[in-house]
Amino acid sequence: MNSEKKLENRLASLDFFRGAVMFLLIAEFAHLYDVLMESGNEALTAAMDFLFHHAQWEGLHFWDLIQPFFMFIVGVSLPLSYANRKKKGASELQIRKHVFRRAFLLLLFGWALYCIRPEKIVFQFDHVLAQLSFTYLISFLLLKSSSTVQITVGLVCLLISDLLYRYFPLVGFDQAFVAGKNFGAWFNILISGYEYSGHWAAFNALATTAHTLWGVVAGKWLMENTTAAEKLKRLIIFGITALALGYLTAFFTPVIKRISTTSFVLLSAAWAFLALALCYGLIDVKQWVKKTFVFRIVGVNPLFIYLFASLGGGGLFLKVIRPFSNSLIGGFSPWLADLISGGTVLLGLWYVCYWLYKKQIFIKI
Repeated sequence: MNSEKKLENRLASLDFFRGAVMFLLIAEFAHLYDVLMESGNEALTAAMDFLFHHAQWEGLHFWDLIQPFFMFIVGVSLPLSYANRKKKGASELQIRKHVFRRAFLLLLFGWALYCIRPEKIVFQFDHVLAQLSFTYLISFLLLKSSSTVQITVGLVCLLISDLLYRYFPLVGFDQAFVAGKNFGAWFNILISGYEYSGHWAAFNALATTAHTLWGVVAGKWLMENTTAAEKLKRLIIFGITALALGYLTAFFTPVIKRISTTSFVLLSAAWAFLALALCYGLIDVKQWVKKTFVFRIVGVNPLFIYLFASLGGGGLFLKVIRPFSNSLIGGFSPWLADLISGGTVLLGLWYVCYWLYKKQIFIKI
């Protein structure tokens, strides 16, 4: 079976969605957003800040949606992957061993990327891969439950997290939505011995379980033997409902990604459902498949390119490219030289995905 056929047998909209998210992430490793922030144009700087930087505390920026999208996509993939393994003859025990092994490796990669520092090894549980190991495992254990149960468990996770933040009784950490003075800060200190930089909370893993678990719901809907119109309808209705609940909740619970408040999880999950609906409608229903190729080949090797870029792949490309861009353009415009360097690094990272695709190499854990 050739590589084109392998790609055709996949859900094109999901590969595009995943690939677009990963493309945005590796563009960050190429330092493109930092360069665009330094353009000197106030309008462009403001736009880049909203699009590609997290909100400082309260509020919702586009970049705040990337991690929820990533965790949601893993959930969507879970029932598809399970069905594919069963089709190939894998037993329940084999699948369970694979899932536990994958959860362990996600945790290990998450720790290795951000906990091994030059001066010492620290323990933090706020990285996306580490938290994904938890949400992925919980979602698998509930994979065969009904959609109603999965949606309800996600809401229960939000409720537990919300109540702990609101009513945690320890003095000094009893201000629910104040940075560094809430339950999340206390929990960070409990498991790591210190509060995390930026006030990111390890306890987010519980609330953001809803992202992965509700992704499972979406994945199961896409697998059902119903019309494309019915599938789109379900995704859109869920997205609009979650959006309404999120904005309603925001009246009494601030939207804060760094501690994954209820309003934030509802709003980000809503946009995830609506984004998937858009991708599914345009790509799998309208058959805009060829137009999505650039992103889809990133989407079939997402973890590899993320780890490759994180562990210095982007920096390696930059070391090779920057001397040339500085020599040829730096004297005229240092900013333009940096922009070209960043763009070339992004192209190089994309080409790694393309090379893997052409060689029929699909790296999974």
